[in-house]
Amino acid sequence: MARGNRDRADDSLLTLLGDLPELVRNLVTAEIAAAKVWVARTAKDAGFGSLWFVIVLFLLFWAIPVLLAFAIIGLASWWPAWVAALSVFGFLLLAVAIFALLGVLRFRKVVKRENPGQAVATDVQLMKEPDND
Repeated sequence: MARGNRDRADDSLLTLLGDLPELVRNLVTAEIAAAKVWVARTAKDAGFGSLWFVIVLFLLFWAIPVLLAFAIIGLASWWPAWVAALSVFGFLLLAVAIFALLGVLRFRKVVKRENPGQAVATDVQLMKEPDND
């Protein structure tokens, strides 16, 4: 039962305390409704943002072969076409090898790093061992 805005200066303490559960319930209900609206709006915006990134990735997927063809055609003005294509292919293999090496080095760091669960297990093991002092 919503009472609206009214002057509560003449209400007694017991009346104000009696209205407290209803006011808290209304506040919680309003906060939940606001959270639902926020989640819906945020999900919609994130969905559209993701869609734009998918479109960008699709266009980039087709732009890379165009750039490579441009490089081959440009180099073919100085070299035979097969040499130009082979040199671009070699450059790509070199780039793949460098990025693969960087990825392997990064994953080695991840594998060597102790996770929090392992740290807790080590601490528990140390606590269980009797002192050798």
